[in-house]
Amino acid sequence: MTTTPVRAPRPIGFAVFTIVLGAIGWFASFELLNEYLHKLKNPDYVPNCNISVLVSCSDNMGSWQGSVLGFSNTIIGISAFVAPIAVGVALLAGARFSRWFWWLYQGGLFLGFCLISWLAFQSVFVLGRLCPWCMVIWTVTIPLFWITFLRAPAVGDVPLSEPAQRRFRAVYSWGWVIVLLCYVVIAAVAQFQLDWLAEFSR
Repeated sequence: MTTTPVRAPRPIGFAVFTIVLGAIGWFASFELLNEYLHKLKNPDYVPNCNISVLVSCSDNMGSWQGSVLGFSNTIIGISAFVAPIAVGVALLAGARFSRWFWWLYQGGLFLGFCLISWLAFQSVFVLGRLCPWCMVIWTVTIPLFWITFLRAPAVGDVPLSEPAQRRFRAVYSWGWVIVLLCYVVIAAVAQFQLDWLAEFSR
C-alpha cells in the first residue's frame, strides 16, 4: 500500500502579502519614473507629487541621491519590486524554494531596506523634502524585509537548529511590532527635523 506524501500547506497569506506590497512598490516606482521622464522632457513640468514646499519630489529626483548608481533610482525600484510579486505568485502556485534561494531573496530585501533607510536619512537631513511616492516605497519595503526575514527561519524555509527556530518563531510573532517601530522612528525623526505635521495641517 502506497501513501501520498503530506505537503505543507501553501502560505497563501504570506504570498498575497508579498504580491500586494510588491505591486504597490512597483506602481510607486513607475509613477516616479513617469514623472522623472516628464521632467526630463520639459524642465518646467510640475510633477504630480509636488504638493508643497516640504512634500515634493522634484528636488529629490534631481539630486545625486535620486540617481545613486548613476541612473534614476526609479529604475531600481521597477526592477526590484518584480521579485516579491514573482515570489508571491510562485508560492500561490505551490512552489517550494531551496534554502539558497531564500538567502538570496532575503539578501536582496536587505539591500533594499538599507537603500530606503539611507534615502530616508538623506531626504530628512540633507534634502529637507519628503517625496510622497518615495514614502510609499519606504512603507512597503520595511514590512517586506522584516516579515520575510523573520518568517523564513521561523517556518523552516531556512533550516536552523530547533532552539534557533524557536527563537525566530517567538520574534516572528512580534514582526509587525518591529515594522511599526520602524514607521514610528522615521515619522518621529521627520517631525523633529522638518515639522511635517505643521505642514500637513495648513
